[in-house]
Amino acid sequence: MSIKEQFHEYILDLQDSICKELEGLDGKAMFNKDAWVRPEGGGGLSSVIANGNVFEKGGVNTSAVFGRLPTVMQEAFKVEDSHFFACGLSLVIHPLNPYVPTVHANWRYFELYNESGEKIDSWFGGGSDLTPYYIFMEDGKHFHITLKNAMDPFGSEWYPKCKQHCDEYFINKHRNNEARGIGGVFYDYLRPHNDEQAENLLAFQKANGNAFVQAYAPIVERRKDCTYSEKETRWQEIRRGRYVEFNLIHDRGTLFGLKTNGRTESILMSLPPRARWEYDYQPEPGSKEEQTTEMLKPRDWILM
Repeated sequence: MSIKEQFHEYILDLQDSICKELEGLDGKAMFNKDAWVRPEGGGGLSSVIANGNVFEKGGVNTSAVFGRLPTVMQEAFKVEDSHFFACGLSLVIHPLNPYVPTVHANWRYFELYNESGEKIDSWFGGGSDLTPYYIFMEDGKHFHITLKNAMDPFGSEWYPKCKQHCDEYFINKHRNNEARGIGGVFYDYLRPHNDEQAENLLAFQKANGNAFVQAYAPIVERRKDCTYSEKETRWQEIRRGRYVEFNLIHDRGTLFGLKTNGRTESILMSLPPRARWEYDYQPEPGSKEEQTTEMLKPRDWILM
């Protein structure tokens, strides 16, 4: 079985297992599955949850699309007329309780072919990151340690390198380089140069995917029953506005999906159901909200 076939099979199994775990945490809402077809080639399966006890909105989506690479992407990749295959799982979960963080993750694989159908390039990418509205040190430490433990068997250099990449990527540059959350790990363009490297990177990708539930579920369990008021919900909506800004302005995955005629409903699944923009909003001095803002900077969560 080829690498792309192995990975596609893996993400379908991962999608199913993650959805079951999240349904168990919610205790009410179930994922609705929606299969779709891309006219130019390929398709996917969107799994969406909404209006639950814990999760207000979320999606765990898989896709495997292929065809001629659009001109705008040829220019971005600096290639001539080409064909591509792109396969991946992408998820975003927006909880109802402001004390439960939003989480995002994706794991993907890409192949590029010349006009003769010969594979001329391939790479893996992915990562997981956490966006809390109220920061608890133990939650951030647990999330980061779990991701580090998944990467360490492949080399101690992976976690610090991918954490730094994540810290540098999930930034709203138009908001004075304000971080979207407390980060996690992020990697892209991991190119295998032979079959052995391809298998090793596939194993690396699977290890990261398999770590997601154990990184996120314990945090949800700890925070889902915290008492909150309209004040916390208002702050959650303001921070969600920043999340929307990043996804629509800076996120490469969103832009790639839209430029390759991906399914708009699935691509924009990442947006929260409610968000708020207030002119020149400033948190009250000394408040929990101000403390959160001050902590949205890169830091060593393992040693916290």
